[in-house]
Amino acid sequence: MHASAELLDAIDTCLARQGQAGWAEAFVDLVAQTGAAQVMVFSYAPNAAACLLSRNFRARALGKTLGAEYLCGWYRHDPLFSVALEMAPGTLQRIDSSDIANAMPAEYRARFFERPGLSGKTTILAAGAALRLAVNFYRAGDAAPSVPGALETIMGRLALAHFEGQGAPAYPAPLEVLSERERAVCLGILSGRKAEAIAAELGVATSTIVTYRARAYHKLGISSRGSLFALCGK
Repeated sequence: MHASAELLDAIDTCLARQGQAGWAEAFVDLVAQTGAAQVMVFSYAPNAAACLLSRNFRARALGKTLGAEYLCGWYRHDPLFSVALEMAPGTLQRIDSSDIANAMPAEYRARFFERPGLSGKTTILAAGAALRLAVNFYRAGDAAPSVPGALETIMGRLALAHFEGQGAPAYPAPLEVLSERERAVCLGILSGRKAEAIAAELGVATSTIVTYRARAYHKLGISSRGSLFALCGK
């Protein structure tokens, strides 16, 4: 398979924005070309998991399952969690969910694949000097893996290089995939403000805040305020 000019341009843009604002947008554009239903990037520590990026590409959002519930303890039941923590710095692994399905508890498999309508995912586990990442590409319905493994590995390396080189973000990392106004609304929600207060602060109608909120939730693949708090580690 020959890489298209658009694909090469997307990779080049990711490289140019490495560790900078605007990288998430470029990375999302690159992933969109793979046909993934959703991409999520998690970082792992021995007793914690955090979401660094989440972007839903389906007509409907996947709800809270993929992010919020996973971060609320279910990550410990993911067979990839222990694998990632044991990896040596500088190494990567590409693992398809079908290869580890038997190692998944039945309830875990139901919550994160069957109920959201996903056929599976491909994960690039990437170990850096400071981070252990799981870069997940989810497939919807009966879709089969269709992206060359080399491309997924490249995307895993891009994610690791970006997040290891990124300074402390000014806002929760998952919000980087949003527009400025969508991000402002989510930050307002995270600070405990109601739609009316956020609207007054931004100088727009309350109905506009509701629209921005809906767009943000769809992009993040969530469906509620509680899911936003969980995804952002609040």
